[in-house]
Amino acid sequence: MNVRTVYICKQSFLYVMLVLYNQEVSALKTFTVNFHQEDNAKATTVHKLSEEDFNKATEKGTRHLFDLDTNVGFFVFFDAEDAEGNDQYLMLQYEGDHEEPTACYGFDLKLYYQFLALYLNDLEFHGETDEEEEEYGPIHHLAHLLYHIVEDGKSIEV
Repeated sequence: MNVRTVYICKQSFLYVMLVLYNQEVSALKTFTVNFHQEDNAKATTVHKLSEEDFNKATEKGTRHLFDLDTNVGFFVFFDAEDAEGNDQYLMLQYEGDHEEPTACYGFDLKLYYQFLALYLNDLEFHGETDEEEEEYGPIHHLAHLLYHIVEDGKSIEV
């Protein structure tokens, strides 16, 4: 075996180790959520983050946008910036009286914007109605979409 062969073997070994390391480090899982036709929402890709992925995604800080208390959990919506300066659009899910989040989900900007729009539309919607009985409004639709995400995300281990 000559010096060049040893060098190529060493490079290949380092490449394989780097690939294996990257696979172990990132536990981020991606899954597709299929909504009902009447939900008026297209199938979408959602990311479920591990604690390590969450720490990386929020390395340069977070900004709390809004939260929502539903029958499927308490959700905190925020955006963040990772070490490379990439924006992240995230949601933490809490269940019951747990102080630690049950799950963390990441979304693309378009879906995240839709969530924010539903939330803001509900503020306007409730400002215009004086009825004691609640109608199905934007916030209920948002909670329904979150239900689908949580249900599909339950089977995803990070």
